[in-house]
Amino acid sequence: MKPFFITLDGIDGAGKSTNLATMRAWFEAHALPVLFTREPGGTPIGEAIRQLLLDPATEANVRTETLLMFAARQQHLDEVIRPALASGVNVVSDRFTDATFAYQGGGRCLPLADIEILEKWVQHSFQPDLTLLLDIPLAVSMQRLAQNGSQDRFEQEDRAFFERTRQIYLSRAQAYPSQYRIIDSSQPMNTVARTIQAALAHLFGQDA
Repeated sequence: MKPFFITLDGIDGAGKSTNLATMRAWFEAHALPVLFTREPGGTPIGEAIRQLLLDPATEANVRTETLLMFAARQQHLDEVIRPALASGVNVVSDRFTDATFAYQGGGRCLPLADIEILEKWVQHSFQPDLTLLLDIPLAVSMQRLAQNGSQDRFEQEDRAFFERTRQIYLSRAQAYPSQYRIIDSSQPMNTVARTIQAALAHLFGQDA
């Protein structure tokens, strides 16, 4: 069986950390080789860029921010994602290019056409086999973020920023339905977990 590239994405507060644990458990239960990674990050260069971009003290315009995101992504693809897939290992990434369209394109209002140029330059035709999009009402997201002890540079943005971000996520999922699975992550944790397990089972032709 060919290995798959799977991404988990959504606005802040959607529950990615909890559901990544669900995915880890599913892969372990089915004895499937998998590598978990994240964006920005996954490599020494990527992690340095992550620290810079999430730091509330960082001042960067949206073009600088977007270029740094794709610089980290290029390194991630070259060092981690492509080599793992080539060796037969499945890859699960906490965020990928959808996040750039959503946060820099939607949240920061950068023209999507500009992001598409960078996407083609860095990725060529490479895309995830499956994107699990955790969707959550803005009110729930804002409530969860407010409960955080400290917030990074993006988590500090206002409601309008996250509304624009969420809408780009949803529009991309609706435009490419064969790649995306929209999951209402405001549902009970067990319900969300079963939905994720079913999506992975369908992809791999396995029992949930």
